[in-house]
Amino acid sequence: MSRQNDSPVPELGRVLAALCENGSQHLSRVESDLVQTMFLLNEAIEKIGQHFTAIHQAVSEQQAELELLLAQTGLPAQLADSKQLEVLRDLREVIGDEVNSAVVGLQFHDLTSQLLSRTISRTNGLRDLHLTFKAHGEGISAGHEPGAMARQLDEMGESLKLCHIDLGSESCHSVRQQHLGCGEIELF
Repeated sequence: MSRQNDSPVPELGRVLAALCENGSQHLSRVESDLVQTMFLLNEAIEKIGQHFTAIHQAVSEQQAELELLLAQTGLPAQLADSKQLEVLRDLREVIGDEVNSAVVGLQFHDLTSQLLSRTISRTNGLRDLHLTFKAHGEGISAGHEPGAMARQLDEMGESLKLCHIDLGSESCHSVRQQHLGCGEIELF
């Protein structure tokens, strides 16, 4: 038997290529799930925002009708200045403030969309890395001299370093807002 036939190098290349192919398939599924999650989140937030706006509009219209009705009926002075009417007016303001707060609370949509987009970008980067390593793995053969094998491993190491640098620069763009109640949004 020749030394080339005993070499585990071709098997290493096949394992590396298979690992990368499998990893790429998993990443494609993860990306698909993330895109679908983002789509569903966008749809839900849009509908919730529309409903809050409709609630606010209905309460405002109801209050305006009540004010009109009270003005038309010519209420006695003690009823026109009563606490019940003031409570109704105050409740309108409270409801308006609460609806506005709820709509502002929906800003988590921006935060989660940013995080989902970044996660999708990272899965794409990892998939690209897998494809690079798959190509390297498919190029490994028993005929490689030790020096050529070392150069190929160095190239693979450089690919890893480049991906690490890209990942490091991407993480600098973190979500700055830590909670929704702070009133200031710095997303990018």
